[in-house]
Amino acid sequence: MSAPDRAARWTRPAKRRAGVATLVIGAPLAAATALWSLPLAIVLLAATAVAAWRRARRFDRRWLVRRLDARHAAAQDSADLLFADPATLGPLQRLQLARVSQGIAEEATDLADPWPVGRIAAAWLAAGALVAAILLWPAAREEPLAPSDEGVARVPGVPALTGQRLRVVPPAYTGLPARDLATLDARVPAGSRIEWTLAFDPAPAAAALAFLDGRRVVLAPGARWRGATTLVRSGLYRVAPAGAPAGRLHRIDAVADQPPRVVVRAPRETLTLATPGQRGWTVAFEARDDYGVAAAARLVVTTASGEGEQVTFRERTLALSGSGAATARRFATTLDLPAMGLTGAGDLIAQLVVTDGARHVVRGPSLILRRKPPQSDLGTGLDVGVRVALPAYLTSQRQVIIDAQALLRERRRLSPAAFLARAQRIGDDQGALRMRYGNFLGGETEGASNAMPTSDAEAPAADVHSPDDGHDHGPAGTPLVGRAEDVLGEFGHAHDEGEAATLFDPETHARLTEAVDQMWQSEGALRGGDPARALPFANRALVLIKQVQQATRVFLAKVGSELPPIDAARRMTGKRDDIAPTMLALPARDGDEAAAARAWAAVDGVGRGDTAALDRFLAGAAVRDPLALAAARDAVRRDPACAACRARLRGLVWEALSRPPAGAARRAGASAAGRRYLDAIGGAR
Repeated sequence: MSAPDRAARWTRPAKRRAGVATLVIGAPLAAATALWSLPLAIVLLAATAVAAWRRARRFDRRWLVRRLDARHAAAQDSADLLFADPATLGPLQRLQLARVSQGIAEEATDLADPWPVGRIAAAWLAAGALVAAILLWPAAREEPLAPSDEGVARVPGVPALTGQRLRVVPPAYTGLPARDLATLDARVPAGSRIEWTLAFDPAPAAAALAFLDGRRVVLAPGARWRGATTLVRSGLYRVAPAGAPAGRLHRIDAVADQPPRVVVRAPRETLTLATPGQRGWTVAFEARDDYGVAAAARLVVTTASGEGEQVTFRERTLALSGSGAATARRFATTLDLPAMGLTGAGDLIAQLVVTDGARHVVRGPSLILRRKPPQSDLGTGLDVGVRVALPAYLTSQRQVIIDAQALLRERRRLSPAAFLARAQRIGDDQGALRMRYGNFLGGETEGASNAMPTSDAEAPAADVHSPDDGHDHGPAGTPLVGRAEDVLGEFGHAHDEGEAATLFDPETHARLTEAVDQMWQSEGALRGGDPARALPFANRALVLIKQVQQATRVFLAKVGSELPPIDAARRMTGKRDDIAPTMLALPARDGDEAAAARAWAAVDGVGRGDTAALDRFLAGAAVRDPLALAAARDAVRRDPACAACRARLRGLVWEALSRPPAGAARRAGASAAGRRYLDAIGGAR
């Protein structure tokens, strides 16, 4: 017997027993699983067959040599000689081969493993328990579907929608749980997964969800038809089973996620001035979102330090953790000013940056902390000082009088130098007020009076108009005749720019000129250190100013208002000669109004004829709710006789029409007597 035949004689029974044992163990488990899931049972059975084949492959020549050496002492650890080629053996090896062959032939030659009775019994018991569990396990009952009403009459043998359920799975960023709805209309977050479960009676050959914008969701057949999609935009759809009339429209609105809103809680003002020695600055923000703000935010801090052209900017980003509910998180921190680089004059700008689950990035308002530069100190060894220039505000004439009276009461307590300085300051106020009122006269601020101060201390810089003031004058100051500017100089005064020219009636002009003259006298006395002498002039100026302020009404005679005399001979004669017709021509409609009129008229044609005019108008009109308008048009097309549907469509189209401009209301129609009168007039013509 050849070596391969000898090896096959011992390995074949072992392979057969190992494969059968593996199948006997796995087959009952696969059969029991078939009661629950046939595809899973097929997978288990295939896995059992593969395991039996791989286990049988283990029984090869190497296994046979190890098994013979282990079970038969006659092999003398030389069982490999039984399967060697005799031509390649030496004399001693052939002698040992003969001895081993004789010894093994006299012993049992069954080398296969015994049957795994325990494992086989355990497998069959497990399969029986599994079968009992599957048979006795209560069947999972699916939730019943909500009844459906598509508004379509039931016809025997025609598929009709009998049950419905809409499952909404919101996006993960919303944090909302999935929910089931009994209606096919919903308002869901954008990006939600929508799952439909429908039941038909009888079952159609195919079914789908048809959207008005062309999208289709094919339903998978079964006891309950299922379909799903991810909702990106709002839409109108209807359930469309094959061989059945289309049902009513359903609406699903996709609500877009709104970006977060950042509100400043501290400080209350956008710009805060740093106090001397301040080293910290507390800022607090509140971020609100419809679904939730991220727990971490960034605080962008910009430091602007220096003055003039030496300003440097440095930006830092700090991580902040929020507190409170996700929909209203509070972010607060205290900034260390020296650590932020704000040690001297400059600004510290803080801005919060937050995100939400939809990855919206929002920057909040900017908060500014400003540190002003310190006051300049030139030292004690300098003879000059720094005077801060503030905006100059004019003092009223009444305040000049009050200040002068107060100065006179305090005269005994003041030194001559202090008294003179205060009097001169009041004189400065009087001079500024005099020049302001002088501008209303075109620059004629002084010179109206001959009583002028004579001392140098009392004489401010005069701007009296002389013959050399830039105007053309004749001999001895007489204005020239025949020029426009001389006519203006006769009735008013134009000085410098044309905007400064002022035209008063003679009485007001005289009072204002006298008031400026009194101010001039008061100013001269105050600059000379004599408030008592200035008070009469100041009081007189105040009286004149009040008189000018009260002269606010100017009465002018109407020009061209004289009516022609009434011809008494033609009164009550009934003659209508030379009277123009009273009929007014109607204005022509523009293009937009004509299109609106055609669209309004086309509403009656919806469901009955051509609606192209309505479609063209609505394509370019600003419609508040396009889906509602599309649903109303579809309802009218399906049931042209529905008066309520057509009324709703009319209302939505009316909202889309542009409002006409305001105009005269149409006059009410004439009564019977009025019509007879109008007919009589027409016949007389």
